[in-house]
Amino acid sequence: MDIDLLIKYGPKMFDGLMVTLQLVGISLLLGGMLSLPIATMRLSSNKFLSGLSYAYVYFFRGSPLLAQLFLVYYGSGQLRPFLQDVGLWVFFRDAWYCTILVFSLNTAAYQAEILRGGIQGVSIGQREAAKAMGLGPLVTFFKVILPQAMVSSLRPYGNEVILMIKGSAIASVVTIFDLMGATKLAFSRTFDFEIYFFAALIYLAVVEIIRFTWDKMDRHLTKHLRPLSDQ
Repeated sequence: MDIDLLIKYGPKMFDGLMVTLQLVGISLLLGGMLSLPIATMRLSSNKFLSGLSYAYVYFFRGSPLLAQLFLVYYGSGQLRPFLQDVGLWVFFRDAWYCTILVFSLNTAAYQAEILRGGIQGVSIGQREAAKAMGLGPLVTFFKVILPQAMVSSLRPYGNEVILMIKGSAIASVVTIFDLMGATKLAFSRTFDFEIYFFAALIYLAVVEIIRFTWDKMDRHLTKHLRPLSDQ
């Protein structure tokens, strides 16, 4: 291992890692906020709402994230006159904002399906018990159904976080200097493939930290669901 290479470009890669974590963190937060209404629409008996949410989820889960990013970042340039007229060109001309938008919309589709599965997995007896206690539909959903759905969906959510960390590397193709962007810059100056090995180790370390933390959190929150012998 070339230690001098790591010493020279390590700080830039660390800065890139901070950009990656910020990008993923904001996207996951915004995607999580969007996922709840999308999931409830998917479960709605209203055919228009359920169909609209299905089309949204189908598109963002069925098409490549890279294509979605290109479509927004480069495609918005074709609509520049219109976007300027409505005052949105300042947003769409910036690669950072476009990436945040695409990543948020993409992860919202995955999180919505995870949440929908969690909601459907809650026993109907929970709803009947809440109704017997005189709780209204909204109180039942937010105080009884949703918390249980979130707990049961914890592991799939962890998988989505890990996938977002790894998938965020494509942000570098639209000039964002995340971890992969910093790595590509270092390679362009050194032509040493070892720099990609360093980047892979950093991604692996981040994923392992998330996996370990998520496993501890899952075991703590689901402790009451396991036999005493496994606790």
